Order: sequence, then C-alpha cells, then structure tokens
Amino acid sequence: MQDFIWIIPLMPLLGAIINGIFGHVLKEKAGIIACTTVFISFLFSIKAFLLVREGVIYDGALFDWIVAGDFHTSFGVLIDQLSVVMMLVVTGVGFLIHVYSIGYMHGDRAVGKYFSYLNLFLFSMLMLVMGNNLLLLYLGWEGVGVCSYLLIGFWYEKPSAAKAGLKAFIANRVGDFGFAIGIFIIFSTLGTITYSGVFAETERLVSAGVATAASLLLFMGATGKSAQFPLYIWLPDAMEGPTPVSALIHAATMVTAGVYMVARFSPLFSLSPAAMAVIVIIGTFTAIFAASMALVNNDIKRILAYSTISQLGYMFMGVGVGAYAAGVFHLMTHAFFKALLFLGAGSVMHALSNETDIRKMGNLFGKIKYTAITFVVAWLAISGIPPLSGFFSKDEILAKAFAYHPVVWVFGAIGALMTAFYMSRLVFLTFFGKSRVEPEVEHHIHESPKVMTIPLMILAILAAVGGWVGIPAVLGGSNNFEHFLAPVFEQAVSNIHYQFYPSHAVEYVLMSVSVLLALAGIGLAYLMYIKKSVDADALAEKYKGIYRVLYNKYYVDEAIEAGILKPTVNFSRWLWNFVDVQIIDGMVNLAGKLMLLISLLLRRVQTGHVQNYASMMVFGVLIILAYYLFT
Repeated sequence: MQDFIWIIPLMPLLGAIINGIFGHVLKEKAGIIACTTVFISFLFSIKAFLLVREGVIYDGALFDWIVAGDFHTSFGVLIDQLSVVMMLVVTGVGFLIHVYSIGYMHGDRAVGKYFSYLNLFLFSMLMLVMGNNLLLLYLGWEGVGVCSYLLIGFWYEKPSAAKAGLKAFIANRVGDFGFAIGIFIIFSTLGTITYSGVFAETERLVSAGVATAASLLLFMGATGKSAQFPLYIWLPDAMEGPTPVSALIHAATMVTAGVYMVARFSPLFSLSPAAMAVIVIIGTFTAIFAASMALVNNDIKRILAYSTISQLGYMFMGVGVGAYAAGVFHLMTHAFFKALLFLGAGSVMHALSNETDIRKMGNLFGKIKYTAITFVVAWLAISGIPPLSGFFSKDEILAKAFAYHPVVWVFGAIGALMTAFYMSRLVFLTFFGKSRVEPEVEHHIHESPKVMTIPLMILAILAAVGGWVGIPAVLGGSNNFEHFLAPVFEQAVSNIHYQFYPSHAVEYVLMSVSVLLALAGIGLAYLMYIKKSVDADALAEKYKGIYRVLYNKYYVDEAIEAGILKPTVNFSRWLWNFVDVQIIDGMVNLAGKLMLLISLLLRRVQTGHVQNYASMMVFGVLIILAYYLFT
C-alpha cells in the first residue's frame, strides 16, 4: 500500500498548484485538470479500501518531517477502516462536486482560482483524515479552515461575502484555540503525538486526571469545525459562497472533520463519561435548536445550512452515546443526500436567475424535472423514509440513543419530526403548488446542463441505496458497515458499561414511531402548503412572538454583536485612544519635544558668528589660566 498511498493527497495538491499558477491562462480548462486529479485520488482510494477490506492496515511514515532535539515527527499516514471510509467520501463526493462546478462556474472570471482553492480544500481534508499523528491532523484542520475562508469569500466584491468569510475564520479560531491546547496537554502528558502512541497510553491520562480536560478541549475544536452550539454561527452565513462550495463544506469536508476527530479519538473520549455526556447534550440541543430555525426560514440555501447543523447534532449524539459506527454511518449517508440537496438548490438557482427565496418559486417540477426528481429523493432520504439511506443511519443513532437514555431519544425523535416538516415545506413551496416566480424570470426557466444534472443523478442513487450497507439485524441485515468499522472502535466500546442494543421488539417500536413522525411532518407540511387546509400565515400571526424569535434566529447574532463584538471594539478604541495615542505616542512625542528643547538651547551656542566663537575661546582660556593660577 505504501507504494501508491501518497498519490491520493498529492493529486489534489498538484491540481491546486497547476491551477493556482496557470489558472488565468487555462480558464475553463482548469476544471478538467481539477476533476482529473480528484478522480485519480478517488480511484486509488477505492484500491486502498479493497486492501483494507482484506485486512491490510498501513501505519507508516512517508518521510521525516520535523526533527528538533529530542522531538521527532514524520509525515506519516494511517490507513484503516475509518480512514478509507472518509477518503472515499471526500474524494467520491468531492469529485462529483468538482464536475458540477464546471457547469455552475462557467463564465466566471476567476474560475482557475476557484478550482485551485477547491483542490487545496480536498488536499487539506485528505491530510486531516489520513494523517497518523496529531500534528498532521492539526495541519489539515487549519488547512480546511483557511480554504473555507477563501471559498466562502470567493466573491469578495460583495461585502456580505467578505464578511461571511471573515466570520467563519474567526469563529473557527475560537474553537481551534481549545483544540490546540488539548493537543498540548496530550503531548505534555504522554510525550507522543502519534495515534498509536496516544491510544496505547490513554490510561496514563486517566491517572493524571486530564482525560476529561483533553477530551473537552478537543471537542471545543469540533464545535467550531462542525458548527455545534455555540460556534455554529458561521455556517448559515457561509451560503454567500458559490453553491458547490456550500455542498463541499456541508457534505464531504470541513463540517465532518469534528465528527471524524471524535470517532478517531474514541479510545480517549470513552474514558471520560463526563466528556461523552457533554457531547450528547451539545449534539442533541444543536439538533433541535438548528431545526427550529429552519422551520420559518425562506432562503433555500440557509434552510439547508440549518439542516446541516441539525444533522451534525445527530452525528455527535451518536458518537456521544458511544455508537461511533452509527455516527460515521450517518456522516456518510448525510454526505450523499446533503450534497444532492445543495447541488439541487444550485440547479434551481441556475434556472431562476440566482433566486433563493422559496416564496418566489413554485410549480417547478415539470420545468426542471431532473433537478426536481433527484431533489425529491434527497428530501425523502433526509426525512428518514425507508428504504432510503437516511432511514437506516438516523434510526441506528436513535436506537443507540434510547439505550443510552430515553430522554435523548425523545429529543432526537422531535428533531426528526421537525426535519421532515421543514424539508417538506421547502420541497412543496419550490416544486409544487402554483407558480410564484417573477414573470420576467419565468420565461427563462430551463434545466441545468448535463455536466450539472449527471452528478445529481449519481448522488440520488447513492442517497437511495447508500444506507443498505448498514441494514440492521432487526430488518434481516447484518449491519456490514458497523462490522467493518468494529476493529477501529474495539478499544473504545470496551469502556462502555451500559446495554448497547435494545431488544428487537423495542427496535421495531422505535423504528415505527420514527417513520410515523416523519410521515406526520410531511403530512402537516402538505396540509399547510399544498392543500392549504391549515393556514400557515394565520398560525404565524397567532404565534407571532415565537415566529419572530425563530425568524430572527433567537437573536443570537444580535446578542453576540451587543455582548461581545461592540464591547471588544469599544475596548480596542479605548486602547487606541488612551494607551496607543496618549501613552505610547505621548512618550515618543515627549522625547521629540525634549530633544527640540535641548536643541533650542544648544543652537544659542552654535550661532555661526566668528566673533562669538573667538569670545568663547578667550573665555575658555581664561578659565583654564584661572584654574592653574589659583590651584
């Protein structure tokens, strides 16, 4: 495996370099280079997967990286079951997004730069999931953060895009600060940064009393990257970037990094029940919190953004209760249907001259059929309708959550109901009912080109059947996905002391309730937005207080503005006016004025008149003579 594994991250990096240097010359051809490099990485990822399935695990160094005194670290990779799943998701879904981008970004003046950033994004994510030590993890971690800043603010001429990119960068710095401290604690305690070394010595962290602190600090980084409460605030604004970027960030790369990190460090997290409980609470709360804001939002991309935050909450719920394989399973299926939803939204915007308000859509099903059919598949998948992929992965998490604590399952089930409702609202207002499209836009509605619709079709197939690799035993399957990942989580699962699997009877009940709740959410949306038997506007008016709070996103941005940003800006201005201007500048100015005063005195001596200099010389001679005469 070591003979080819380095090609997987190298190819996107090569594409980024070529397009970065020659993109202004290549222009539209930059997309072909970017897609080719990612496709080669995908093919070699498949080869790595086949070897891992046969039992081949590779943990080795490609070359020495940093050698300083006693500190030595290598540029090494770990290719195991968890790595190859992430590699396939990153390169596979990433390749489809690259292909889609060729059509979506056609005609953009900076298309070469765009594909350079996109390739660099994939390289950073591959480094994050393939590295075998904390330093490489951190390198990829920061790399995806920088690339997200570049891509979210890609159309920087728009002030909102530039501000959104900066907001994402700063919010992630907050989480990354804790993440870096967690790494320092692990290294200072164990003296190693390799995964194998850390996992072999985790008991020392417990004895040293720092397992909980290290776990919570690492999770602090995950709340930033994976947009969990309270650091979720950057993700809705990230919609200012090109739509394929939204798909890449929300489905295949950046936001999944936190879930992967917790799953990778499961041996450490499982030693701290307190840290696991915090992850469950934050994940469960975020799932409900974000879903509630999606209920009333009218921007097609922002609804999907809040949906991503909510679904990430489910993933953290899964890894928090110890169902690591279930969390990763939902990560994979979510990549399929969420990438499809975002790319489908981009196709809708392409047809409607970049319109994003679902109140200005309607009756599009017959006009952009390929987009509509594939979007419907993704809608049913995320709603948890069997036998689509979202049903299997979400129900797996809910079943394990019930085993952890029934209250967690209750909140998870409520979130599932809300998901089905707001996604149905989006679909019904966009593709069905009467048309509310502006007349000048309606004349130009057209289906997207094949370079955009073919990736939608492939993702629709994956969203439909991608969950079949994890069919549980209660439905006649053997959950092959969980068994495949079992060796990675064996050490962590051994530390879990509660009954992990409910009985088949309980699973049937939980599954039935979950499906009924999904159908209830769809049915309620149908009554409100298709049949109109329930007046949505009247409900909004009746509960206008709640509606206003949800519509204004709980005023979190305003609270941060008033409680953090304005005091920080005011404090900075005070430092500028008092410390900088009056003290520092005052001392500098005082020194200058003092020198001016001294020079004013000295200039009276240096008059430039010869007779004055002669008088001074005589005066000096007299003083010297007087000194010798009188002493």
